[in-house]
Formats: sequence, C-alpha cells, structure tokens
Amino acid sequence: MKTFSVLALILVLLCINASAEWPTHTVCKKDNLEIRYKSCDPQQDFAFSIDRCSDVATHTFNIRAAIILRHSTKELYVKMNLIINGKTVLSYSESLCEPDNPELILCGKKKGEHIYYEGPVTLGIKEIPQGDYTISAVLTNEDHLTVACADFTVKNYLDDYY
Repeated sequence: MKTFSVLALILVLLCINASAEWPTHTVCKKDNLEIRYKSCDPQQDFAFSIDRCSDVATHTFNIRAAIILRHSTKELYVKMNLIINGKTVLSYSESLCEPDNPELILCGKKKGEHIYYEGPVTLGIKEIPQGDYTISAVLTNEDHLTVACADFTVKNYLDDYY
C-alpha cells in the first residue's frame, strides 16, 4: 500500500509539472458582471475570492487572498496594465512597500511565509467600466523577482448586450 501511495504522489507531481499554465479561476459571475483570473507566474498560483459579486460594483467590498511567498518582500512594487483588444491602453506602477514605510500585509515578509488577507478593499473608482478587458498585475520585490502575477479578465455589460 505504501508503494502505491508513493507512485500516486509521483504521478500527481509529474502531471502538475507537465501543465504549461495555471487554470483560470472564476472570482464571480452574476448578472452582467464576470471576473476571472489566471496566475501568469509559471511557478505559482494563488487563491483569491470576493464575498459577493454584487458588492464589486460598490465602492468597497470584501476579499480573501492567500499565497505562499517564493521571495522575501522587504520592498514591494506593483505594475498594472489595462489591456483592451490585446493593446495596453493604461499603465500604472507604484511602490507598495519601502523599508521605512511598510503599509501592506505583504511588507517585510520572508520567503516561505504563508500570507492570508481577509477584509475590505476599496478600488477608488465609482463603478466598474462597461466592456470586456484584461487587467494585468505584477508584484515584484526589491530584487525585481516576481512575488505574484495575475491577469484578471473582466466582462461587464448592460442587459441589452446579451
């Protein structure tokens, strides 16, 4: 029985390594709004969920996110791109963690630590724009190593588009 368990584990690990990309996860799908994401880091997926899809259209909503860090985050930077029809139409980058200013739960964490966040998030926009687009987000540390990377697909249409 022990040999079978070891063989099954090896088979599972081989199948995981044979996969070229992570699966697409559905965050929410309700009425006219659908949000999905896929990790673009070939070595790591992460967990992300929203309590209620209908809350996303409001100013603040609750999320849950979890990741095991592959790299330490003494400093942390985000780069986001808004992509429509395969073309980047808007880019945004910001320093999220600096040695003297740790604001996020990810700041100052060590490689291998499990990070879990559950709580409110404010987008800073009044409404989710109508349309079909991708938001690419990459978090890098002080050594320019990828901490997390995801492509979020957002579909938001009025009823008459369906």
